[in-house]
Amino acid sequence: MELTERNEKLQGQDNSCFDPNETKPPPEYPAQDYDPKISMSDKQAALGEKEEYDFVAHRPPHKPTTLLESTGHLIKGCLGGGILGIPEAYMKAGLWTSFFTTIGFGFYITYCVYILITAAQNLYVKLKIPMMSYPDLAEKSLEVGPFPKLKKYGKTFRYVVDAVICIDLFGACAVYQIIIAKTIQQLMENIDTEGPISSLRIYILAIFVPCLLLCMIRSLKYLAPFTLLADFFIVMCVASTIVYALKVAPPIEERPAWKDPIGFFEFCGIVVFSMEGIGVSLPIENNMKNPKKFPIILCAGMTVVVSFLMLTAFFGYWGWGEKVISPITLNFPRDVFPTTLKALMAIMIFITFGLNFWAPFNLVWHYLRKHHPENRHYIWERVYRAGFVILITLLAVAFPNMGPIMGLIGSFCLSNMGFIFPSIIETLAVWERPGLGFLKWRLWKNILIMIMGIILLLSGTYSSGKALLGL
Repeated sequence: MELTERNEKLQGQDNSCFDPNETKPPPEYPAQDYDPKISMSDKQAALGEKEEYDFVAHRPPHKPTTLLESTGHLIKGCLGGGILGIPEAYMKAGLWTSFFTTIGFGFYITYCVYILITAAQNLYVKLKIPMMSYPDLAEKSLEVGPFPKLKKYGKTFRYVVDAVICIDLFGACAVYQIIIAKTIQQLMENIDTEGPISSLRIYILAIFVPCLLLCMIRSLKYLAPFTLLADFFIVMCVASTIVYALKVAPPIEERPAWKDPIGFFEFCGIVVFSMEGIGVSLPIENNMKNPKKFPIILCAGMTVVVSFLMLTAFFGYWGWGEKVISPITLNFPRDVFPTTLKALMAIMIFITFGLNFWAPFNLVWHYLRKHHPENRHYIWERVYRAGFVILITLLAVAFPNMGPIMGLIGSFCLSNMGFIFPSIIETLAVWERPGLGFLKWRLWKNILIMIMGIILLLSGTYSSGKALLGL
């Protein structure tokens, strides 16, 4: 699900040095004064240093994770509720077009995570900072970049990243409410197809109070253990999708390979929403015993993530075709086992709602708390928690179609966080050291990545927004 890693860490908080029982922000590591006109070799010579700054040795004491543990965290952080809706994405674009495009996005997303991590490690050495969050990295990249006039916009870049993170995760909470409500609707009304929108809205309103009470829990320690169960149910859903789909699948030639451009861009937004792991990458790197081996865990983890998504989506659309509905569990037969699995998945998604709410709210509360006296924080924090749950519920009631919401979040938020921002950050981080390379290939490469991100941002946001509004 959208697990602890994706939730608390999308804002770059490191579990090893940040206690979820606390409401204060994690510690920041101040950078030394940096003059971009002075090379690192000059600075080291002036300080009498013979070796580069070892950012791993300077990290706070904590229990580091092994390669296997880090790979597991990456898989858990990437595989979220999106996997339950991705067969509908294949329905929008066509079977084989979606299949091969998913592989392409897998490579594209993996590479963008890689350049973000390498840019971060470059800045760790340059600024002598042991670790940074995503917003920290965005701010520092402008401050040390080759363009002096952009330095004053470092804070602005940070706030933009914070805002996109909040929109992404609060929007995902609305998706979770829809999944829970649709599951309850099918179980209560004993239907096999999509139920009426009017009654679905009633079910969304009915789960408002439980969601509100869940979000009043301030500590993750009461919710985090359920993430292991969520992982187990995801595996069960993938396996069940394959089994039940093969029982009803027609000849594969009956499924169209391509549909239309609008559907294709809707698909792109949903698939990015379903596999994007950019938010969990920095916290996982910060916790690794040997962070320079991050590319190994990145390749292994994303291979598993993409494989799970492709299996669920391919067999889900092949089996149920144009009748496939989201979440995929609603397509399962009404036997004892699949019905039990649907109910347990709804419970796990409900718990994940609380986990997913935790990170963006604490990010927002970090700014809001400054406007209230400290002795009133306890009251105001509850007020704001309730206010955000109300806004999320109103969003779900107004737009109870999870596919377009997933597509809109993927196109608007994750095209920025996953493609555009990393290309900007890496360009600024490597401009002087190690440089732009032969014929400035790093610059042209990042411009291409940025252009592709902008295309997805504009086209995907337009097509998903149009579908969301029913136009």
